[in-house]
Amino acid sequence: MKKAIATFGILLAGLIAFGQQNDNPNAPQIEFEKELHDYGTIDQGGDGVYEFVFTNTGKEPLIITSCKGSCGCTVPVWPNEPIAPGQSDVIRVKYDTKRLGPFNKSVTIISNAATPTKVIRIKGKVVAPEGGAPKPAGSAAVPGSGK
Repeated sequence: MKKAIATFGILLAGLIAFGQQNDNPNAPQIEFEKELHDYGTIDQGGDGVYEFVFTNTGKEPLIITSCKGSCGCTVPVWPNEPIAPGQSDVIRVKYDTKRLGPFNKSVTIISNAATPTKVIRIKGKVVAPEGGAPKPAGSAAVPGSGK
Protein backbone atom coordinates (compact mmCIF):
# COMPACT_ATOMS: atom_id res chain seq x y z
CA MET A 1 0.00 0.00 0.00
CA LYS A 2 2.86 2.38 0.84
CA LYS A 3 4.42 1.69 -2.57
CA ALA A 4 1.14 2.45 -4.32
CA ILE A 5 0.75 5.76 -2.47
CA ALA A 6 4.38 6.71 -3.14
CA THR A 7 4.02 5.83 -6.83
CA PHE A 8 0.82 7.85 -7.11
CA GLY A 9 2.49 10.84 -5.42
CA ILE A 10 5.44 10.71 -7.81
CA LEU A 11 3.14 10.47 -10.83
CA LEU A 12 1.01 13.37 -9.60
CA ALA A 13 4.07 15.55 -8.98
CA GLY A 14 5.37 14.70 -12.46
CA LEU A 15 2.07 15.61 -14.09
CA ILE A 16 1.93 18.91 -12.23
CA ALA A 17 5.51 19.77 -13.20
CA PHE A 18 4.95 18.67 -16.81
CA GLY A 19 1.88 20.87 -17.13
CA GLN A 20 3.58 24.00 -15.84
CA GLN A 21 4.25 26.69 -18.39
CA ASN A 22 5.60 30.17 -17.79
CA ASP A 23 2.78 32.46 -19.01
CA ASN A 24 4.99 35.57 -18.89
CA PRO A 25 5.04 36.96 -22.48
CA ASN A 26 8.58 38.30 -21.84
CA ALA A 27 9.88 34.98 -20.48
CA PRO A 28 13.19 33.64 -21.76
CA GLN A 29 13.08 31.07 -24.56
CA ILE A 30 15.77 28.43 -25.09
CA GLU A 31 16.22 27.56 -28.76
CA PHE A 32 18.81 24.99 -29.88
CA GLU A 33 20.54 24.87 -33.27
CA LYS A 34 19.83 21.13 -33.08
CA GLU A 35 18.33 18.94 -30.36
CA LEU A 36 19.81 15.59 -31.48
CA HIS A 37 23.46 14.85 -32.18
CA ASP A 38 24.30 11.61 -33.98
CA TYR A 39 27.94 10.63 -33.44
CA GLY A 40 27.54 7.90 -36.06
CA THR A 41 30.18 5.26 -35.44
CA ILE A 42 32.84 6.22 -32.91
CA ASP A 43 35.88 4.25 -31.73
CA GLN A 44 35.96 2.95 -28.19
CA GLY A 45 37.85 5.50 -26.10
CA GLY A 46 37.22 8.19 -28.75
CA ASP A 47 36.17 11.78 -28.15
CA GLY A 48 32.57 11.65 -26.94
CA VAL A 49 32.16 15.41 -26.45
CA TYR A 50 29.56 17.50 -28.29
CA GLU A 51 28.49 21.09 -27.67
CA PHE A 52 24.81 21.91 -28.15
CA VAL A 53 24.56 25.58 -29.16
CA PHE A 54 21.49 27.46 -27.95
CA THR A 55 20.18 31.01 -28.01
CA ASN A 56 17.91 32.87 -25.60
CA THR A 57 15.21 34.10 -28.00
CA GLY A 58 13.09 35.55 -25.18
CA LYS A 59 13.04 39.02 -23.66
CA GLU A 60 14.44 38.25 -20.19
CA PRO A 61 17.69 36.56 -19.04
CA LEU A 62 17.71 32.75 -19.28
CA ILE A 63 18.89 30.87 -16.20
CA ILE A 64 19.62 27.16 -16.50
CA THR A 65 19.23 25.62 -13.06
CA SER A 66 20.18 22.04 -13.91
CA CYS A 67 21.05 19.56 -16.63
CA LYS A 68 20.91 15.83 -15.97
CA GLY A 69 22.03 12.98 -18.19
CA SER A 70 19.83 9.90 -18.47
CA CYS A 71 22.66 7.82 -16.95
CA GLY A 72 26.11 8.25 -15.45
CA CYS A 73 27.74 7.75 -18.86
CA THR A 74 26.28 11.05 -20.14
CA VAL A 75 27.66 14.11 -18.37
CA PRO A 76 26.45 17.63 -19.23
CA VAL A 77 28.15 20.93 -18.34
CA TRP A 78 26.08 24.10 -18.63
CA PRO A 79 26.63 27.84 -18.12
CA ASN A 80 26.15 29.08 -14.56
CA GLU A 81 25.64 32.72 -15.52
CA PRO A 82 22.36 34.11 -16.92
CA ILE A 83 22.17 34.24 -20.72
CA ALA A 84 20.97 37.66 -21.90
CA PRO A 85 18.22 37.95 -24.53
CA GLY A 86 19.67 37.36 -28.01
CA GLN A 87 22.85 35.79 -26.62
CA SER A 88 24.07 32.25 -27.35
CA ASP A 89 25.98 29.72 -25.28
CA VAL A 90 26.57 25.94 -25.19
CA ILE A 91 25.71 22.89 -23.16
CA ARG A 92 28.67 20.54 -23.38
CA VAL A 93 27.74 16.85 -23.27
CA LYS A 94 30.32 14.11 -22.81
CA TYR A 95 29.46 10.49 -23.50
CA ASP A 96 31.72 7.82 -21.97
CA THR A 97 32.94 5.89 -25.01
CA LYS A 98 34.35 2.97 -22.99
CA ARG A 99 31.11 1.03 -23.49
CA LEU A 100 30.76 -0.86 -26.78
CA GLY A 101 27.53 -0.88 -28.76
CA PRO A 102 24.74 1.48 -29.74
CA PHE A 103 23.59 4.24 -27.41
CA ASN A 104 20.70 6.69 -27.34
CA LYS A 105 20.85 9.03 -24.33
CA SER A 106 19.09 12.17 -23.21
CA VAL A 107 19.93 15.27 -21.21
CA THR A 108 17.07 17.01 -19.40
CA ILE A 109 17.48 20.77 -18.99
CA ILE A 110 15.60 22.75 -16.33
CA SER A 111 15.47 26.54 -16.69
CA ASN A 112 13.32 29.61 -16.21
CA ALA A 113 12.27 29.52 -19.89
CA ALA A 114 8.63 29.68 -20.96
CA THR A 115 8.86 25.91 -21.33
CA PRO A 116 10.96 25.08 -18.24
CA THR A 117 11.92 21.52 -19.19
CA LYS A 118 13.75 20.73 -22.42
CA VAL A 119 15.32 17.45 -23.56
CA ILE A 120 18.26 17.12 -25.96
CA ARG A 121 19.61 13.77 -27.18
CA ILE A 122 22.79 12.06 -28.32
CA LYS A 123 23.07 8.75 -30.15
CA GLY A 124 25.61 6.65 -31.96
CA LYS A 125 27.49 3.39 -31.87
CA VAL A 126 30.79 2.69 -30.10
CA VAL A 127 32.98 0.09 -31.83
CA ALA A 128 36.33 -1.51 -31.00
CA PRO A 129 39.26 0.43 -32.47
CA GLU A 130 40.32 -0.81 -35.89
CA GLY A 131 43.02 -3.46 -35.65
CA GLY A 132 42.60 -3.93 -31.92
CA ALA A 133 40.59 -5.89 -29.43
CA PRO A 134 37.96 -4.11 -27.34
CA LYS A 135 39.29 -2.42 -24.23
CA PRO A 136 37.65 -3.68 -21.03
CA ALA A 137 35.35 -0.96 -19.68
CA GLY A 138 36.72 0.73 -16.57
CA SER A 139 40.08 -1.05 -16.58
CA ALA A 140 43.48 0.54 -16.78
CA ALA A 141 46.95 -0.93 -16.74
CA VAL A 142 48.95 -0.40 -13.56
CA PRO A 143 52.45 0.83 -14.47
CA GLY A 144 55.19 -1.62 -13.49
CA SER A 145 52.73 -4.32 -12.47
CA GLY A 146 52.76 -6.27 -15.72
CA LYS A 147 48.95 -6.16 -15.74
